[in-house]
Amino acid sequence: MSYEVEIKELTVLSADKLEQLSELLVAVVDDGASIGFLPPLDLKEAKAYWQEVLEPGVLLWVAQAGDRIMGTVQLQLAMKKNGLHRAEVAKLMVHPEFRKHGVARKLMNTLEISAKNIKRSLLVLDTRSGDPSNLLYHSLGYIKAGVIPHYAKSSGGKLHDTIFYYKEI
Repeated sequence: MSYEVEIKELTVLSADKLEQLSELLVAVVDDGASIGFLPPLDLKEAKAYWQEVLEPGVLLWVAQAGDRIMGTVQLQLAMKKNGLHRAEVAKLMVHPEFRKHGVARKLMNTLEISAKNIKRSLLVLDTRSGDPSNLLYHSLGYIKAGVIPHYAKSSGGKLHDTIFYYKEI
């Protein structure tokens, strides 16, 4: 199935967007994503997270098909004077139902163009070793900076390695 994907930057969260983003977060965490939460994730906890996201220095995009949010990504700007050239890619997530349709790539391309436009020339991110996202980041030109063993814990208590990447844009 093909989807008409539109990427939009959000500067405020309407009640509908808050609900959809919260449901997205629950879906990806319950599907095993390592993005700082453990399953089962309560919808109330997910909503509390999203209510705090839009603060100074955080840019947020969503991928939509019609009015339905398919995925999201954030760019967290370094705000210290010696770091005004860099930013961190955070919370890239695509609903399991919409994976393998180029949604994550479109989100990342939009994020990189926006980062360039605001004079951010270095992007950094981290992801669990072995996750499919590693293939995406590699294909987008991100360079593996290193691995920290046993960085993140899964719901079963297992510790997983995390890979840190960077890209100069």
